[in-house]
Amino acid sequence: MEIPGGLFITFEGPEGGGKTTQQELLRRYLLERGWCPLCLREPGATMVSERIRSLLLDPSLGSVAARTEALLFCAARAELVESRIRPALKAGTVVLCDRFTDSTLAYQGYGRGLSVERLTEVNAFATGGLQPHLTFCLDLPIEAGLQRKRAASETNRMEAEGLAFHRRVREGFHALVAAEPSRWRLIDATLPPEAVAEQVRQHVDVLLKEAIEHETDH
Repeated sequence: MEIPGGLFITFEGPEGGGKTTQQELLRRYLLERGWCPLCLREPGATMVSERIRSLLLDPSLGSVAARTEALLFCAARAELVESRIRPALKAGTVVLCDRFTDSTLAYQGYGRGLSVERLTEVNAFATGGLQPHLTFCLDLPIEAGLQRKRAASETNRMEAEGLAFHRRVREGFHALVAAEPSRWRLIDATLPPEAVAEQVRQHVDVLLKEAIEHETDH
């Protein structure tokens, strides 16, 4: 099935919230209902963006200037939007993305201390003003999230930051949710994955129903 203009859904939140897992569970659910969603990750999902991802997350890279870091994330995002996201939305596809512009505001803005207002402008330039229709914030305490990540794999450069940094990032996500409640859905990621997935599905069902009814009316 297709929706004119497509639908763009993103997963955000602090480390260890289960974004990748929930994206995959939603993909399977949509497939069962006749949709063919496109799943992407940030940074990544294109040759250029994956190269930038490898650089940004390399723990051997050491310290990187905050503005350099922010611009690299936005460069990867610009390539992803132009080569994958916009064409998919134009074709009427449901696009699911693991992180997007909000992560730059939370990590490089609230986490690194860069101007959120300036980063919003850079994000708008990188994406051509593209915004998700719906964003999930999978929220959990910092310590629990980092413990999950460290138990699952090697720690990348961003995950290796101190607790104070990650607390600021989480506070940033909460501030973003409060500032734009119509787009965000805050979900307790300490719940079992299937319970989280059920909440995600309910919100997505509402969005799909509204999109289909809007198209029918026109």
